[in-house]
Amino acid sequence: MSASPRNRTVSRLRPFASTIFAEMTALAVEHDAINLGQGFPDTDGPVSMLDTARQAIADGLNQYPPGPGMPVLRHAVAADRLARYGLDHDPDSEVLVTVGATEAISAAILGLVEPGEEVLLIEPYYDSYAASVALAGAVRRTVPLVRSGESFAVDLDGLRDAVTSKTRMLVLNTPHNPTGTVFTREELEAIARLACAHDLLVLSDEVYEHLVFDGRTHTAIATLPGMYERTVSVSSAAKTFNVTGWKIGWACGPAELIDAVRTAKQYMSFVGGGPFQPAVAHALTHEQQWVRRLRDSLQTKRDVLYDALVAAGLEVRSGGGTYYLCADITGIGEHDGIEFCRNLPARIGVAGVPVSVFTDHPTKWKPLVRFAFCKQDQVLDEAARRLRALGKPGS
Repeated sequence: MSASPRNRTVSRLRPFASTIFAEMTALAVEHDAINLGQGFPDTDGPVSMLDTARQAIADGLNQYPPGPGMPVLRHAVAADRLARYGLDHDPDSEVLVTVGATEAISAAILGLVEPGEEVLLIEPYYDSYAASVALAGAVRRTVPLVRSGESFAVDLDGLRDAVTSKTRMLVLNTPHNPTGTVFTREELEAIARLACAHDLLVLSDEVYEHLVFDGRTHTAIATLPGMYERTVSVSSAAKTFNVTGWKIGWACGPAELIDAVRTAKQYMSFVGGGPFQPAVAHALTHEQQWVRRLRDSLQTKRDVLYDALVAAGLEVRSGGGTYYLCADITGIGEHDGIEFCRNLPARIGVAGVPVSVFTDHPTKWKPLVRFAFCKQDQVLDEAARRLRALGKPGS
């Protein structure tokens, strides 16, 4: 009998060997459940964008694109940020195309944070942040969001208390995954003052920047006083144009910061997605009306899921933007989100994800579960019907 294989993964990465998404997706497949756990849409993006990608392939754009990204996309990203935020990026030195926002995040931390320096995260956090900090040999510090009415708010006092002489970077994510919270301008102004006072770099993950509801607006922190020179802003085509599989992202900021991001990025993937880059450039330039329709449709889908969760007896939190709603399961006598999510696909045929796995303080978040509503209407309607059954005896 052979011995069990040794775990040869380095210790700093062992906590990240598997993800909750893989586990919940496997359970969804096993039980033929509707997967509201992982945040990906099940419809395609604008037809003209897809046609542009097909034409690029046919035209032979199938080899390495330039290292910083194709000029047509870098110029489109710069023009988009100028039009929406008034930020005037040099497309040649201040815009970098990456293999999705996830690579941009990792490259920014690797390129700008020394081993042993501290990176401050607001929890719950997108799971790649913690892994990227570990890859860099840096130290992760976290400050939880606090509940505020039916939503969440930034614990500004907690952030101030968490900053030390070793703090190098603050990672900011708004609209926020996993809670769906859209940080207010007042919160961002307070964060900006903190960053300036302590000379912190800010990595701003804005991948859901277009997906804000109920008349809210997204404030790019780089527009606030003192922030342009210390901020790397990250976004992507994935959630804006329903192309999560294309992995086309970008990082924007002052040249000295983007140089550092590029230095790390070029040894991670070098380049990616050649024929998709002109297609995304086309969409940024010509398909903003499609994005507005997407936002409006997602707001309607959010309302469908919200009503179903409330009907089931769950307390719903946030919902100001993104693809997600978070629900507190204590109202139906449940207290452990991980156990609840592991049982849910077999129980009613729906999959979600427990929020506690995105935190360093899981007890605080134990009863919260995230559900994604970025699905076709008929799929979401059926998921809503099944979720309502949670409130019925014997469910």
